[in-house]
Amino acid sequence: MLIDVIAVRTRPEFQLDLEFKNGERRRFDMRPLLAIKPWNRVAAPALFDRARVEYGTVVWPGEIDIAPETLYDDSVPLE
Repeated sequence: MLIDVIAVRTRPEFQLDLEFKNGERRRFDMRPLLAIKPWNRVAAPALFDRARVEYGTVVWPGEIDIAPETLYDDSVPLE
């Protein structure tokens, strides 16, 4: 099931607060991915904080993105 991301907010410790098209709000921890290409290129807070939503997922400058399915499946609900 594909659920588009409609909003993202970066948090300390490389966390993403996400809002999905189905109304759910979830938190995704990017830290496990930051040692892996291509995400190692956003491992500095100043670059990480440039996250934005495009075409239903989270993207960073330099054509770096992450699958919305990963963001949903590997995130936890926000209270």
